[in-house]
Amino acid sequence: MAEASASWRLALRLARRELRGGLAGFRIFLVCLMLGVAAIAAVGSVASAVRGGIAADARALLGGDVDVELNQRPASAAQIAFFAAAGELSATAGMRAMARPAAGGARVLVELKAVDGRYPLYGAVTLSPEMKLAAALARRDGAWGAVAEAALIDRLGLRLGERIRVGTIDYELRAILAREPDRSAGLFSLGPRLMVGYDSLEATGLVQPGSQIHHHYRVRLAPGAGAAGWIADLNAAFPDAGWRIRGPDDAAPGIKRFVDRAGLFLALVGLSTLLVGGVGVGNAVRTYLEGKTATIATLKRLGAPGGLVFRTYLALVMGLALGGTALGLVVGGLAPAAMAGLLGDRFGVALRVALYPGPLLSAAVFGLLTALAFSLVPLTRARDASAAALFRGALAPVRWRPRAADAAALALTAAALAGLAIGTATDRRLALWFVAAAATALVVLRVAAWAASAAARRLNGGTRGPRLRLGLANLYRPGAPTGSVVPSLGLGLTVLVAVGLVHGNLVRQIEETMPAAAPSFYFIDIQPQQTAAFDALVAAQPGAAELYRVPMLRGRIAALAGVPVERIAPPPELAWVLRGDRGVTWSATPPPGTRLVAGDWWPAEYRGPPLISLDAEVAAGFGLTLGDSVSVNVLGREVTGTIANLREVDWATLAINFVMVFSPGLLDDAPQTHIATVRVAPEAEADVQRAVTDRFANVSAIRVKEALEAVGRMIGAVSTAVGATAAVTLLAGVLVLAGAVAADHRQRVYDAVVLKVLGATRADIAGAFLIEYGLIGLVAAAVAAALGSAVGHYFVTRVLHGDWVFLPGVVAVAALLGAALALALGFAGTWRALGRRAAPLLRNE
Repeated sequence: MAEASASWRLALRLARRELRGGLAGFRIFLVCLMLGVAAIAAVGSVASAVRGGIAADARALLGGDVDVELNQRPASAAQIAFFAAAGELSATAGMRAMARPAAGGARVLVELKAVDGRYPLYGAVTLSPEMKLAAALARRDGAWGAVAEAALIDRLGLRLGERIRVGTIDYELRAILAREPDRSAGLFSLGPRLMVGYDSLEATGLVQPGSQIHHHYRVRLAPGAGAAGWIADLNAAFPDAGWRIRGPDDAAPGIKRFVDRAGLFLALVGLSTLLVGGVGVGNAVRTYLEGKTATIATLKRLGAPGGLVFRTYLALVMGLALGGTALGLVVGGLAPAAMAGLLGDRFGVALRVALYPGPLLSAAVFGLLTALAFSLVPLTRARDASAAALFRGALAPVRWRPRAADAAALALTAAALAGLAIGTATDRRLALWFVAAAATALVVLRVAAWAASAAARRLNGGTRGPRLRLGLANLYRPGAPTGSVVPSLGLGLTVLVAVGLVHGNLVRQIEETMPAAAPSFYFIDIQPQQTAAFDALVAAQPGAAELYRVPMLRGRIAALAGVPVERIAPPPELAWVLRGDRGVTWSATPPPGTRLVAGDWWPAEYRGPPLISLDAEVAAGFGLTLGDSVSVNVLGREVTGTIANLREVDWATLAINFVMVFSPGLLDDAPQTHIATVRVAPEAEADVQRAVTDRFANVSAIRVKEALEAVGRMIGAVSTAVGATAAVTLLAGVLVLAGAVAADHRQRVYDAVVLKVLGATRADIAGAFLIEYGLIGLVAAAVAAALGSAVGHYFVTRVLHGDWVFLPGVVAVAALLGAALALALGFAGTWRALGRRAAPLLRNE
């Protein structure tokens, strides 16, 4: 023990002396580590800042200490009395509706929110001009007031003081809604906000049996009362209410899910940056040790054991790794402050700007493990090389096989990296897939580099021309950069290709595939007594076709195969099925385009116990089969049906689809509305929308094109962030390439001088070097194109469940970029080598 301690003290003293020579050769080492650590730390810190902001403002975002949500029906008098007895109560109601100027004009779909006089219980509503919300919404001079977001006022061409019609009444616009404390709870919206008084909603004519209205009851509990205990008492008092209850811990679930998912993708791409940088770390260590050949040989000749050499340079490398990691942590730790304004406006949440130890510690461990993993091989080679071989300057080509302990240490370090990546991920299955893909990509790229070197060796025997022969020889000579540049540059290009293909497929689906198959409009909240007139009106409109209409209720899944949903851990990609209410319909015949994959549809005249047609993918995800039961709470009543068949549902068509379709009978007489889709010629869309909303004031028209544009904007924001992180990965690959060129500079100079003495022209030498780096870039780009396409295909088809189309333009751009980068950096290194004069160098030899 004492001997080992003394050996480490000596190693640390020698390492400090080595550092006195400066950081030459380790600059790229430091930058590569810094980039990777900064990317991981920044993503984790920003995500934590968003979650911290949600936690700090949880009650304002939630609207109370507890939020109770009921769909399609208000709470009963007994339930409201229970709410009010707990403390201060505020009621709101939200729905989608059509708004237009009272004098006539364009119609706009709005997110209508009716609030009572006690809203908001927490936080504050900001209006322009400044006034009290209650005064802005009050009934005055025979007119109810309303406040609206500026986007709505601009789209309708209105001014404050003018009237806006919603349903059957006209509201007076009295202020611009600048801030709404609980707006961020709904991350995705199809229209601008219009806020009115709760007592005015009934007069609009929009409140009909079965209308898609979300009723929220926010309670500000009495001092000292705990939300968890009160929620338990509430559920015990009304066990079959079928409501959704949220406390401060679940204040903005949509934002949390979005941040967690986007953060996971960004973190995985950041880890790719670190892996690419790891190749640069290995190169830097190898090159540095090659430059220390004489020092290491002298130490060994004087009796220093290989273990001391190993410890000395391991201490040096890890000390520098600490420096690079620290720089990355500084950059990543400042990310919340840099992104606070942008993301705060996007989410409606004030980011909690602070230093978050968890993400920083995770990024630091990632950085240090990566430095250790990629340094072990060159360090153990230096340890095992004999002094005689070192004095001959043959450190690089020494034949070396790792000891069992070395292989175990390397495997343990790699396993620790993989375990950390999986253990810290919000979706461990996706992280496991990433780790497997990254390991496969590194192996494939390393094999591709070896194959390129072997092919160059074989081809070089039959080639003519000094430029080509020399260029090919440079691919397999001792110390050639092929083995390091192809994996690093290739991995960066792989990430870029995959991100580009995924984004391109999503954009194509939203802008081309979906609009081609999707209807033009969804019409919602059609009352049963309006269906015949609605059908006739739409059929009479020029340019309207393919009308499809079904009844609909909202229900919350309560149990699957007899197991309550509270005890079910859903697969991440299917968690939405159990989250919130689902649309429920019933039909005697299969919906158009139905493809059954198991079981049979019930007879058209069936009126027996409830049967269910279930989405086959949902059934597979939850392990459900024919004959299993599904219980759904519909309007406070639990309905249990038996799975009679499974059907394939193509959600990408945007046609009317439901996870569950019931057999007729039990739900027919429940309060319901109808939903319809219709395809309309583009030039007739405005006329059809106007005709329907003028005739049926309670019916809302959702233009599919506008909904897709909203989705596209969200996807575009995520793709921009992921693409920027992928560009950092490519930058790390470029740095590795630059490091290889810099490390090889002395050999290049020597080669160029010798060739010039032997009669080669500058053009010959430059051409040979450019052929070398051009081939390296092409090999890296070709393998990256294949790997990136495979990754993109898997992600689009298996994770996003979309249709895949190969986009050659994206791959071609990435391939050309890789070849161009390799050529540019190779040319830069070659140009410097060509400028050296022969005489001084030969005299030194």
